[in-house]
Amino acid sequence: MNTQISKLEEKDISIEEKLKALYELQTVVSEIDKIKTLRGELPLEVQDLEDEIAGLKTRLTNLDEEIKELDTAISNKKIAIKESQALIAKYTEQQNNVRNNREFDSLSKEIEFQNLEIQLAEKRIKEFSSDADNKKEMVASSGEILSERQEDLERKQKELEEITTETKIEEERLKAKSEKIESYIEPRLLSAFKRIRKNARNGLAVVTIQRDACGGCFNKIPPQRQLDIASRKKIIVCEYCGRILVDSKIGEVETSS
Repeated sequence: MNTQISKLEEKDISIEEKLKALYELQTVVSEIDKIKTLRGELPLEVQDLEDEIAGLKTRLTNLDEEIKELDTAISNKKIAIKESQALIAKYTEQQNNVRNNREFDSLSKEIEFQNLEIQLAEKRIKEFSSDADNKKEMVASSGEILSERQEDLERKQKELEEITTETKIEEERLKAKSEKIESYIEPRLLSAFKRIRKNARNGLAVVTIQRDACGGCFNKIPPQRQLDIASRKKIIVCEYCGRILVDSKIGEVETSS
C-alpha cells in the first residue's frame, strides 16, 4: 500500500487525504472498466445466444409434440375409414336380404352416411398431412438455425473464456484494491462518488484540471476556483457536470526528505 493509503488509516483524515483516496479509487475502477471494455459485448452476446438457443429448443420440442399429435390424428382417421368401410360392406350385404323397400332405403342411407364419413376423414388426413409436412420443414429449418447458433455460442464462449482468463487475476487484484480504498472513505462521500460515476458517461466521477478545464466535460474553470482546487482544503465539484475536481498533481507520490 502506498503512502497515500497508509495515511488514510489514521482516525481523522484531512480533506486532502479524502481527495487523494477518491482520485486513487477512480484510477483503480477506471482500470477495471478498461478490462470490461476489453471483453466488449461478448458477455451480452453469449447471453443472447443462450436465450435464443433455449427458445429454439423449446420451439423444436413443441413442434415435435404437434407432429406427434397430427400423426395420431391421421392414424385415428385411417382407423375410422376402415371402420366405415366395414360398415358399408356389412350394410351392402344386408341389402341382399331385406324384406321391403323401406329397409333397403334405410341401409342405403347408412351406406351414404359412411361414404360421407370416409370423404371427410380423407379430407382431414390431407389437411393433417399437409400441416405435419409444414411443421417438419419448420423443424428442419429450426434445427439448422439451432446448429449454427450453437456453433456461434461455442466460439463466443471460447473467446470470452480466453479474455477472462487473461484478465481475471488483474481484475481480482484491482477489485481487492478498490474495496480496500473504499473502506477508508466515509459512506456519504463514497455514495456520492458512486452516484456521480453511475451518471457519468465515461464512468469518471473524479477528474483533474486539464488545460484550465474540467477533465470530464472540458468546460473552463476560473483561475480562482483552480487555486481553491489546488489547495485541497475542500471538495469541489464541477458546476457544469457535477464531477469531483482535483488538481493534476494529486496523484504524485510524496517522498520524505
